[in-house]
Amino acid sequence: MITPRAARPEDAAELVRLRRLMFLAMNGRADPGSWERNAEEITRRELAGPDPHLIGFVVDGEADEAAAGAGAPHLAAGALGWIDERLPSPVNPTGRMGFVFNVCTDPRYRGRGYARATTEALLGRFAQQGIGRVDLHATDAAVPLYRSLGFTEHSTPLSLDLRRRPSAEVG
Repeated sequence: MITPRAARPEDAAELVRLRRLMFLAMNGRADPGSWERNAEEITRRELAGPDPHLIGFVVDGEADEAAAGAGAPHLAAGALGWIDERLPSPVNPTGRMGFVFNVCTDPRYRGRGYARATTEALLGRFAQQGIGRVDLHATDAAVPLYRSLGFTEHSTPLSLDLRRRPSAEVG
């Protein structure tokens, strides 16, 4: 039986490594850059906070040298989620919403059920916190997993993707 544990601040670097692996799997690129340092800082801060928006569950990797590369501690998999609060509405009386992102399993550990286990733990934590609406964006490869967990298409598709230019560029 797979028992994920709650992500901790000291997991930040490994969670960013898994995020990089996720991007590589999604689009064949794992562009390094300042985003990694920023992501690690935010992850560490949010996981340490008294009322974090970021929550996550992880599965630790095997401690043997062959899997870990000189015995370095690492994560086999992780699932992160963000808690957002908006004004309540008739369909969301608490106003609290969850967003699942950064579900990734290190290639050395794929096919063992870790993505399912960490995502189920994350959804359980959302439920414990009274979050009834949970959104996510899925790759084609992940759609079957998320459908099996009860996710469906949005009833109202997004029609616009607007980006605002920085104020210095507005003329």
